Amino acid sequence: MVKEDGIAKYIQNNEEEFQSILLKEAGDVASKIHSILEEGNIDLLSNAKIIALYVVGNKRDELIAFAEVEGISWAKHSLTLALKLEWIHAIRRTLWRLLRKNSPLNVDSVDEFFALEKRINDGIDEFLNNFFISYSRYKDELLIEQRKLVEHLTVPIIPVSSWIAVLPLIGKFDSYRMETIEEKALSEISRLDIETLIIDLSGIPDIDEYTLDKFEKVVSGIKLMGSEPVLTGLMPNLAHKMASLGANYGVDIAIKGTLQRALNEYLFVETS
Repeated sequence: MVKEDGIAKYIQNNEEEFQSILLKEAGDVASKIHSILEEGNIDLLSNAKIIALYVVGNKRDELIAFAEVEGISWAKHSLTLALKLEWIHAIRRTLWRLLRKNSPLNVDSVDEFFALEKRINDGIDEFLNNFFISYSRYKDELLIEQRKLVEHLTVPIIPVSSWIAVLPLIGKFDSYRMETIEEKALSEISRLDIETLIIDLSGIPDIDEYTLDKFEKVVSGIKLMGSEPVLTGLMPNLAHKMASLGANYGVDIAIKGTLQRALNEYLFVETS
């Protein structure tokens, strides 16, 4: 009878044969084993044995945990997913071959044979599923962290005096970036004890209505922090959109035509 412990023992006792079959099944991936080891310190042959033993041994928890670790390692080094997919399918085909090779002398039940074959397929699929989830999760988290870093770097609050700072805004804005601006602005107002924050919008050609509403809340938050928001550099179409949406700008918020004019006025007040 072909049992999982028999296949596991066969792999343990015939590791060279297992690797030889695997390399034949792996096709182009076989030639990249050494480069992957150098690039990511990932030993495909050693890991293949671990995966195979977990699969035939029905060690689901260990298999999932190993898949998650592999997914992170593969993502960290930006290794090609197509290579990983082909390698795992090569492990599947290798296990099939070992199963068929050893079954004629040991089969007591056809049902047991196909049950083990199904276990192999299910185990490999389980590994792939958790590998890709782990890989994608790591990449998504990395992208989010990189985006946060970029957004914070592109939201510079520049002190120009002991109580005045400038926040120049440039480029396209969405709700996510507006949240970053709010977080950075409010924290810097508190940290630097800013009494006047000049927000220059000359680099903003347009903002959609939803983001504009978020921006209005940012300005309100600045006021609640005890700082005076001053808007400069409004483009005509942006000013028109603000007016048409009924935004509360211009009533109790200072608006200056240019950043230079605002700086001249506020710095003159400070030094006079």
